[in-house]
Amino acid sequence: MLHLLLHSPGHAQVYGTDAPDRPDRVSHMNTETLSLIQDKPGEGWLMSSVMVSGMSEWSLAELPMDRWMSCLPPPLWDVPLYQLAIPGSHNAITYCLDMNDRSPMDLLQPDMLQKLDRYMKPLIRPFVYKWAVAQEYNIKQQLDCGIRYCDLRIAHRPNDPSTDLYFYHGVYTTITVQTVLLEIREWLDAHPAEVVILSFSHFLGLTHELHMLLLTTIRNTFTSKICPKTEHLTLRDLWAMRYQVIVSYEHNMSGCHSELWPHIPYWWANKCKAESLIEVFELKKQHGRPEGFFVTGINLTEDLKYICTHPTETLKDLVMSTYPALLGWVKEQTPGPKPGALNIIAGDFITECNFVPCVVRLNEKLLKWSS
Repeated sequence: MLHLLLHSPGHAQVYGTDAPDRPDRVSHMNTETLSLIQDKPGEGWLMSSVMVSGMSEWSLAELPMDRWMSCLPPPLWDVPLYQLAIPGSHNAITYCLDMNDRSPMDLLQPDMLQKLDRYMKPLIRPFVYKWAVAQEYNIKQQLDCGIRYCDLRIAHRPNDPSTDLYFYHGVYTTITVQTVLLEIREWLDAHPAEVVILSFSHFLGLTHELHMLLLTTIRNTFTSKICPKTEHLTLRDLWAMRYQVIVSYEHNMSGCHSELWPHIPYWWANKCKAESLIEVFELKKQHGRPEGFFVTGINLTEDLKYICTHPTETLKDLVMSTYPALLGWVKEQTPGPKPGALNIIAGDFITECNFVPCVVRLNEKLLKWSS
């Protein structure tokens, strides 16, 4: 199969094993002689796709991951986003944790660990950092890699007289929430047909005033890109309205603001072994999927026993040793509306082991290709 992606007048890409230049490569061609497809005449070009002759097998994993949504074949444009397979980043902003020993540990850590950290920082902090960093690439790089769901955990630093908000996981980040949101906005401006789901949750130390300040920051940053709560949530609908951001907010104030979607359920197994995590998820699948968005988190959780018995190991070591089994399980999953289907699949170190293409490719199961 040749898959022709029309980016704009005069530019297209052909994907597939029969591409003119060589198998499994992307070729570029002039489209002056092609009949281009417009979603709305006179209102800008959208990524479009058509089938052309010379059919052979083609995979969604071959799409350019920085714009995989806009490159999906037309049959998927009308599938609700909560029925697509979407790659997500667990603890997305942990690539910039504050390594300064003067930075406080987050208040959700066990009291004993906080006390030990207070008096034995040189010994305790290296362990904290080794198990707190869940992503190595910055937010723009993650989006370029194909991530479309971001797990954002928001905090106000204790004893901070400013209203600045940060992310946290073990310790706080060095960059503010406002800085990251502006970076996401810049990325979306450069990728006008991509859609991101931002999940704001695990709020720590936020007063009502700080929640309202955060909401104002979200509104001012994304403006008309924010998709209000609606039942019609397909790519075609979002493109028509030029919406690019879905904001999930884990707080009761989400019911009072049209642009805040309720908290997206996150299936968390709380296991440090791949086999145990898979067992938990298979049990959950038997009870059916939630109606709307939901996340299956293939992130493993180390306990104190595991950390103590693996003193030289890091979270990345654990992830890399278990990804083959976990991604093998992911490849067997199916998106869609059926009870055992999955939707968003989130992981740690999302650039490793072809995690993102593996998830995106699951959407092939929603297609019925003509032979």
